Amino acid sequence: MKEYCLKYGVNIRWYIMTSIENNAETIEFFRKNNYFQYGEENIKFFIQTELPMLSENGKILLETKSKIRKAADGHGGIFKTMLNSGVIKDMQEKNIKWVYIGAVDNILSKMVDSLLVGLTIDKKVLAGGKSLIKSCPEEKVGVFCKRNGKPSVVEYTEISKEMSEERNEKGELKFSESHVLCNIFSIESIIQMGVANFKYHVAHKKSNYIDENGILIKPEKPNAYKFENFLFDSFERLENIVILRVKREDEFAPIKNAEGVDSPETASKLYIDFKNKKQKQD
Repeated sequence: MKEYCLKYGVNIRWYIMTSIENNAETIEFFRKNNYFQYGEENIKFFIQTELPMLSENGKILLETKSKIRKAADGHGGIFKTMLNSGVIKDMQEKNIKWVYIGAVDNILSKMVDSLLVGLTIDKKVLAGGKSLIKSCPEEKVGVFCKRNGKPSVVEYTEISKEMSEERNEKGELKFSESHVLCNIFSIESIIQMGVANFKYHVAHKKSNYIDENGILIKPEKPNAYKFENFLFDSFERLENIVILRVKREDEFAPIKNAEGVDSPETASKLYIDFKNKKQKQD
């Protein structure tokens, strides 16, 4: 982001959402690295909220004998968290009008994009997103669609095999516009979403817990359910959004797995390839 600050002659405020588990560690990491020369005054941390986890038979799990086991409430919880933590107030005081929300696990995420901002303003909508063509039916990404006439996204865990493989008359995937969590929202829309209630999506996860005898159980396979809000469910509350298709090699280097596909190794290679290409272009 530093290059964009220099390019546009402004200090771009950076808001970082952490979890209860990693907040102190994240802040200390930034401090030890001198905030990566970005300026402590330009960075604000805030903590994501959590929801209780349930066992497979519907009982609340315990982390200790006196503490309920909780998990982060999904990236869709960011709106309420921003509103309740004072982040929106801070943005309003600094006269911020548009906010980019992206995932920390995409190291090619382009956090400042004048084209996306311009398109969103030009089309007179309150939010916009980036898409890239889905690589194959099995790729673990959500896809943009229309649901009941409103913009929406179907998450990869919830799309049917038939729907993911459906093709148009040209032989292309019908649902091919991937949502990769690169979105822009107006302050107005964030406030609107901050007071709204979204549906919960259920994820089957592996989680340690304390049993009825006070013994710590460490399962070897998924044993619990966590509940999440998804950011893209906010789209259905808007009349329309802008979708800008971008090149995968320029803006998508995800880290989802420890090794293999979408791992630190593959993301590093994509990042190096992108930097080399950019240097040649410059």
